[in-house]
Amino acid sequence: MSLKQTIAAALVAVIAMSINTAAPAQEKMPVIASFSILGDLVKNVGGDRVEVGTLVGPNSDSHVYSPAPADAKRVAAAKAVFINGLGLEGWITRLVKASGTRAATVIATNGIKTRRMEEDGRQVTDPHAWQSVANTKIYVTNIRDGLIAADPAGKGVYEANARAYLAKLDALETEVKDALGKIPADRRRIITSHDAFGYFGAAYGIEFIAPTGVSTEAQVSAKDVARIIVQIRKQKIPAVFMENIADPRMMEQIAKESGAKVGGRLFSDALSDDKGPAPSYIDMMRNNIHQLSSALTS
Repeated sequence: MSLKQTIAAALVAVIAMSINTAAPAQEKMPVIASFSILGDLVKNVGGDRVEVGTLVGPNSDSHVYSPAPADAKRVAAAKAVFINGLGLEGWITRLVKASGTRAATVIATNGIKTRRMEEDGRQVTDPHAWQSVANTKIYVTNIRDGLIAADPAGKGVYEANARAYLAKLDALETEVKDALGKIPADRRRIITSHDAFGYFGAAYGIEFIAPTGVSTEAQVSAKDVARIIVQIRKQKIPAVFMENIADPRMMEQIAKESGAKVGGRLFSDALSDDKGPAPSYIDMMRNNIHQLSSALTS
């Protein structure tokens, strides 16, 4: 073998050795979030270390979701399962049990001061806690701690991501309060499809009235609709809002019979898809305050 051939062979051997001994790419940790809003929060905290699967996707209703066999397989493969709790996902306990997963279930609402409401003659907990930005900050800390428990090696990354996202939520809360603070006090009443905005109303001083309770499963009677129409006329409520997860026909009927205008579409229990106006939690809140401000200040 010539000197040139010997050198070439040695170079090939060195290259091959470097390829074989290179550190493998970091595999993302698979986790599951129960619905799209929560999935977005997990993605912001998890960053590049996690692969987030969402069970109830954009524009879909977590209250009435029916899990498929494929969902059980996804839960079984996850290293952590993030849920809202507070009764939002009535199907999640059965799904987790059926999956046989060993992953911890992280309840993102732990530590939140909940609201109690009357629905169908009984007291229930309002599960829509994310509608207050202050509550969403608690979601973020619970998600951070859940990810660290599942992946201790990523602690520094999760803590840094959580700090950065909490700073964005601080700015968002200021934006929400500034925008809604410009709405006249006598126009701070609106009608929505179901009672999903109680935490929002309590935090930012807007009264939401809905023919359906905290769950979209509740039945609406003609008496309920008639009562709301009378209330709109009596209190001169300016606007009726659609929700992205609800059939708009009932709200269109209420608007037509009461004389209130249709104020636009609010995102309550789910994000939009990537092409819509609310593909992330922050986008969702900005869309909602824009819709409310436009309808109630004009």
